[in-house]
Amino acid sequence: MSNRINYSAISPDTYKAFGGVYVSLQQCGLPKQLVDLVYLRVSQINGCAFCIDMHSRDLLKGGVGVEKLLLVPVWHDAGQLFSPRERSALSWAETVTRVAETGVADADYQAALAEFGDKGLADLTYAIGLMNAFNRFGVAFRSAPAACKA
Repeated sequence: MSNRINYSAISPDTYKAFGGVYVSLQQCGLPKQLVDLVYLRVSQINGCAFCIDMHSRDLLKGGVGVEKLLLVPVWHDAGQLFSPRERSALSWAETVTRVAETGVADADYQAALAEFGDKGLADLTYAIGLMNAFNRFGVAFRSAPAACKA
């Protein structure tokens, strides 16, 4: 796999704007590990190798066990390995990422709102939207994962 263009270098101001959203989300009050789980799940759905590699590494560095990391794609079948809050975040991430298929049903919205409240749900949705955007850059421009650069 080879990069097509280095979009962050070619358009640095726009890349920095996306980075500003990323920094804001780090300070929004949602736990970093929860946001990283969502980033990973969204990246898995979108097939972004660069982002899957990066967020898997972030989660491992943050103390998430390999057994949990490996079950993120099938979190709904992993019993109590994922907390109710994590399951709610992962469910919301899937329905929002697959918006063309799901239409983001009212029941999904209500469940996520009950778990996160207005601000938490807005911030979580910003995180999902941001990762969907980064995934599109990674896939479109063939960003190589760190594991492939070694």
